[in-house]
Amino acid sequence: MARIFDVVEYPSEMAEELVHRFPEQGVADLRFGSQVIVRESQRAVFFRDGHALDVLGPGRHTISTANVPVLTDFLGKAFDNRTPFTAEVYYVSMREFADRKWGTPQPILVSNPGMGLGVALLQGYGSYSFQIKDAQQFVTQIVGAQGMYRTSDIENRLRVMLLSKLQDLLAETAVKNSVAALIGLTEEIGAGVRAKAQDDFAALGLLLKSFYIGNLKPSEKSAEELRQMGMLDTTTYTQLQAADAMRDAAQNQGGGAGLTAGIGAGLGIGNILTNTLQGGGAAQQSQMGGAVAAGAGAAGAASAGIPDVMTPSEAAGILRVSEEDVLAAITAGDLKARKIGSAFRISKEALESFLKG
Repeated sequence: MARIFDVVEYPSEMAEELVHRFPEQGVADLRFGSQVIVRESQRAVFFRDGHALDVLGPGRHTISTANVPVLTDFLGKAFDNRTPFTAEVYYVSMREFADRKWGTPQPILVSNPGMGLGVALLQGYGSYSFQIKDAQQFVTQIVGAQGMYRTSDIENRLRVMLLSKLQDLLAETAVKNSVAALIGLTEEIGAGVRAKAQDDFAALGLLLKSFYIGNLKPSEKSAEELRQMGMLDTTTYTQLQAADAMRDAAQNQGGGAGLTAGIGAGLGIGNILTNTLQGGGAAQQSQMGGAVAAGAGAAGAASAGIPDVMTPSEAAGILRVSEEDVLAAITAGDLKARKIGSAFRISKEALESFLKG
């Protein structure tokens, strides 16, 4: 004879569990008079034959005609209030699941008119929290007949939803704000994402409690990665490589900073790049004075006037970097050079190939 459960409960903190089915497999044999214990942070959803019959809140519930009217109406007609019946009870955690992590797996492209390339790539990360708002809706739409449903089963779906809203909001906000201003609006953007995502969460029976942006900054993608993403043609890529060398010489004599997508945000040489890419290097030289003239000269030297053969020191002068940087590039195999005795010699073709990547 099947066991009849006189007491049904799930005494667990449900730290990472959203839903726990009782029993995890099969069905429970209950009867009128059986008790169902629900804790303060739980709800219990009754199912029979695939139908959600009732939802019980916190407390001790005795299955009877008095306190489970929906269940009683369904079962009383079939079993005359006496025969044991089979059912499934889904315990649903109603607590807030806090400090869930999100991050941008790929940079988000936003417009940045008037600066650099006119676009910027942003990366960010932060946290969010959510809780189940409608226990019956969540079980019927998401969980189904699974014996256990954990936060890890749905977090990827939630992150995709949130990142979609973030990307949409950043695109809208960038129309009226520069990238620098966007980075200063993290609290407002976070509130906007929360508002935009509420309907999508509600459709799953969930409530988005919070969404915080911990950090939002220009991406550190290199020029090579940008080209692979289809954002740069060969000419622009070569010019950006030359601009990278200019920036390293001006800001980091040790070199090695690398071109980042922050150029799109106008970091250091954004306006110089704008005129360079539009063929306005000469006009920029007259507008910006001696510092910009040096930069335009470096870009010109990178594309013309390179000697057929040069020493590492001469190559460093053309690239506007230190000789140590050139030797490091040769040692790494990035820049081709021929060693004659104890000295290196670099051909024009090798330097141009290096600049093109």
